Amino acid sequence: MRTKHALTAADVKRLITACEAEAAKNNWAVAISVVDDSGILLGFMRMDGAPRISGEVSIGKARTSAMTGRPSKFFEDMVKARPAFVDFPGTLIQGGVPLIHDNECVGGIGVSGVQSHEDEQIARAGANALGKASG
Repeated sequence: MRTKHALTAADVKRLITACEAEAAKNNWAVAISVVDDSGILLGFMRMDGAPRISGEVSIGKARTSAMTGRPSKFFEDMVKARPAFVDFPGTLIQGGVPLIHDNECVGGIGVSGVQSHEDEQIARAGANALGKASG
């Protein structure tokens, strides 16, 4: 057996708080989802004014990143280069990033509600908070 890292409830709160702060700093209203490494939802926040559909899209982006260990933009770009990738399971839109700890994917963050590159900017702010644990 091996020991496997996993997100804690405190991690999830810290990640969502960091994403929310980045969005608020830019006056963006978004939905934020954090999933574990198998794509199970651990935390969710839809900011006031975020589009209703953004909740579902943020979850899909987070799951895609968690289960593949890649940003969702990777697959958006793959569809452009190889249209057959359109059938790849997941939400193939920029705005999801994997959560990496000790070179292992422990989950994903997905953000939706503004421009896709802005969604990813917010998600990366959350992912960066993972390394800033106090203990």
